[in-house]
Amino acid sequence: MERPKIARLLKKRKADSHKRDYGHVFILGGSRGMTGAAALCANACLRSGAGIVTLGVPASLNIAMEAKLTEVMTCALPETEVGTVSIRAKKEIFAKIDESDVVILGPGLSRNSETQRLVRQLIVETEKILLLDADALNALAGNLEILKNIVHKCILTPHPGEMSRLIGKETNYIEKNRITVAKNFANHYNAVVVLKGSRTIVAARHAANKSQIYVNKSGNPGMATAGSGDVLTGIIGGFLCQGLKSFDVARLAVYVHGVAGDLVAKEKGEIGLIASDILEKIPEAIKYTN
Repeated sequence: MERPKIARLLKKRKADSHKRDYGHVFILGGSRGMTGAAALCANACLRSGAGIVTLGVPASLNIAMEAKLTEVMTCALPETEVGTVSIRAKKEIFAKIDESDVVILGPGLSRNSETQRLVRQLIVETEKILLLDADALNALAGNLEILKNIVHKCILTPHPGEMSRLIGKETNYIEKNRITVAKNFANHYNAVVVLKGSRTIVAARHAANKSQIYVNKSGNPGMATAGSGDVLTGIIGGFLCQGLKSFDVARLAVYVHGVAGDLVAKEKGEIGLIASDILEKIPEAIKYTN
């Protein structure tokens, strides 16, 4: 997609705006040793224009997350013995979901069996727009039929390894057939698929079972770094809660994410590029795109 076409997707803000005009994102993420994923995602949502972001985390991590995150609201949730979100948190989670416009599940959640069971229940029962990443995708492995029972079309953001677990194909097969894999998954489950990697693929089912495909051309190898995908998820969530259509949101987000990475690489080079560098360049990337 050319830059001018991307730019038409971004809405100009009205002079009398209020934060609630730009959406409320609820993120369920984080576990012991993986607070960074949730923090990067939450901050990226705000940097991408979300009006309000709430992050639900295991209770023992809440103080640390409050120190790490200045503008993000946090919610301390009941946890398992190993410091992951417990299924006992379900009622509290739905209270937060009811207040939100978009729900992100996955960044840093862990593969704890109880937490994964909770995630599967949330996917089925949530009536808000869903964005599934990281450990939410791992929770779906072997349970893909639940995607047929959700209310809204959801967005999934797998890297090739996660897609391998989802469809039971080798990673090499996925890398060699990226467009076909993304298109087939999107068509079968009526979801928007963001298959990450060099030239990230965005796929969605369109009218008469025809596919919409976007191949991203922004970005660089320096972005192959821990946390980069969490930043992308946050950008998608931030755009999604502002009323854009899911496919448009996904292709705009991967483009802006890549542009932010390119801006960093231009200043610092690719080798030392880290995810928080990409995060800080989101506003400039949006300005460039618009």
